[in-house]
Amino acid sequence: MDSPRSSSPRSALPQSFQWVLWLTVLALFLGTVSGPGLLLVVPFLAWFAYKAYRDYQELAGAPADGFGITPPNAYRHPHARIPEIPVSGLRTFAQEVVSTNAQLLDDLNRVGAMDVLTREQAARDADAARLRLSTEVRILQGEKQALEAQIVDVRGVAEVHSVGYYDFEHPAEASVKLAGELDQVRRQIKDAIRAKTAVRSVTGFTFNNSEKEGTKFVRDLTKLLLRAYNAEAENCVKTARAGNYHVAQNRLEKAREQIRKAGAMIGLDVTESFHRLRLREIELATLHLQALAAAKEEERARREETREAARALKELEAAKAKQQKTVDHHLNVLTKLEETGDREGMDRVREQLAEAQAVLADVDNRLANTRAGYVYVISNLGSFGERMVKIGMTRRLDPMDRVKELGDASVPFNFDVHALFFSQDAVDVETMLHQHFAHQRVNRVNLRREYFYATPDDVRAALAAHDVEVVEFRTEADAEEFHLSEEIRATEEAHTLEPVGR
Repeated sequence: MDSPRSSSPRSALPQSFQWVLWLTVLALFLGTVSGPGLLLVVPFLAWFAYKAYRDYQELAGAPADGFGITPPNAYRHPHARIPEIPVSGLRTFAQEVVSTNAQLLDDLNRVGAMDVLTREQAARDADAARLRLSTEVRILQGEKQALEAQIVDVRGVAEVHSVGYYDFEHPAEASVKLAGELDQVRRQIKDAIRAKTAVRSVTGFTFNNSEKEGTKFVRDLTKLLLRAYNAEAENCVKTARAGNYHVAQNRLEKAREQIRKAGAMIGLDVTESFHRLRLREIELATLHLQALAAAKEEERARREETREAARALKELEAAKAKQQKTVDHHLNVLTKLEETGDREGMDRVREQLAEAQAVLADVDNRLANTRAGYVYVISNLGSFGERMVKIGMTRRLDPMDRVKELGDASVPFNFDVHALFFSQDAVDVETMLHQHFAHQRVNRVNLRREYFYATPDDVRAALAAHDVEVVEFRTEADAEEFHLSEEIRATEEAHTLEPVGR
């Protein structure tokens, strides 16, 4: 059974220490009260002081027959405390620590604890090695699967290459909208080639009375003709343009028909599903090229609108500066007339000043209101025929300048003006007319091309239906140059047909 000391907490003081404390307090008390009583307490105090010293030695791990305190014995006692590092005598303290460690290792070896620690460390090392090896095995397995996939992929690529299908550069690859569909179409094309569903032919064909030779003949001829078909399809994609899908379609149809004729002996034909996939591949190329062309045209039209707006702004600012000078001139003249007292001249100049100020106010309004401008309805009989008009708006100070620019060298004849009227919200009127004739647009791709299949009468009716007031609207086109050209042409033809006299 453990002693009471061993079961007590490490922080509790031995009983001898407690007796020394109590006797010291009693001696101090008796020393203050009576001297003889102190003499009776001194022997007990000395004996318990010696007992406390021995307990301290035992607590510090000192040998039973000595008074030294040795570190090798300190860790064995249940009440032993770790000695503090001394301020001086570090060399002696270090030697004692080394001796204590040596004693600790001897005790561990004697009871077999070191073998247990060694086995535990060996087990931990084995677990770590096993974990490392399993990680390496997983990595190697992943690399093996990747290599196997590459081998399979190389074989698949070689198979599709053998019939002339390659991953060439396709215009739609750069398209955000069409790139995903292009990848899907190309995967379906490759799957059809690998599944042998790109073409069909007869079975059981014999060559030189050998079915084996016949099978080889069918396979080789099929591969050769399929290579020719795929090469033609690739050329159709590479030569595709924004508006020639039907040309490429007819070209591939002819190639398919030629292959059908060349392989008639073995019933060879490109399957409809594979043919549709190759046509869709061509169509994706033309769609992307159309989108690029439309974007370029829209950007060109936007730049033209920007230049038109800049010209209009420049004209209005110049007109404002000029009109401001006119107003200032009338003000100066009026001041001088007031000084001379010329009432008749003053009235005349005031009228001119009011007109000049009204014009200046109109120019200021045009500058401030960017939606104000002129709406025009024009046609070009000689260039576009009777049932086509152009509906637009301009902020130019003289709207006819814009009409004349539209009739430049890009068209053979000048435009005829059917309506040209000012509106405080010309943008809204133009938008209304464009929406009214939306289904009659000539160019459905580039909406900045403002031509419509309509007559001037149709436009006048649309303006009336939306309560847009127009002072003057001409429904007939003069087309003076066109009619003169037609008369000259008729005269020349008449002279050509006259019989030559003898």
